[in-house]
Amino acid sequence: MGLEYRNLDTATRAEMAAEVAMDTAGGSIYLSSRLTEQGAREWPELLLAAVTTGTDDSLAQTLASKGLLKTHEESHRNGKSFTKAVPVTAATTLAEGEFNRMYLRGIASRGVREGRDIEVYRGRQSEKPRSESEALVGQRMAADTLLHDLRTNIGVDVALGLPPGPNSGLTGELT
Repeated sequence: MGLEYRNLDTATRAEMAAEVAMDTAGGSIYLSSRLTEQGAREWPELLLAAVTTGTDDSLAQTLASKGLLKTHEESHRNGKSFTKAVPVTAATTLAEGEFNRMYLRGIASRGVREGRDIEVYRGRQSEKPRSESEALVGQRMAADTLLHDLRTNIGVDVALGLPPGPNSGLTGELT
């Protein structure tokens, strides 16, 4: 089950769509190494459709049902490479992660325009939350700083720590 997005409304979806379009036009859209060639071609359109009218769950379902993720990937251990199966949760992890990043960019863009900050909250409960994630809950961030961070740091590593990695369950809301 996807995250609870408290500010996922028409205005936020419009900002999210603009962020996806900006990344697509600029060639900076995140493409997971787990996407097949077909998946990489379809990803920008699928992400745009999800942020416009769908959810992270609908995006994950599309990725899985259309077979747009690889079944195996190369990994390394002790300096040796080997092939392993892609986790069965890969579609959910990718969809939730990227939908959440675009949601955060959307609310941060709105926050800049509306003069509001972003407050971190848990969008999905976790039985064993990471201490780094728990430390972020309730923190406020300046919308312009968060937006710059998310636009600059594409993928999973962001300077401000939001989102704090895959499956954290954290997101934000306008304050």
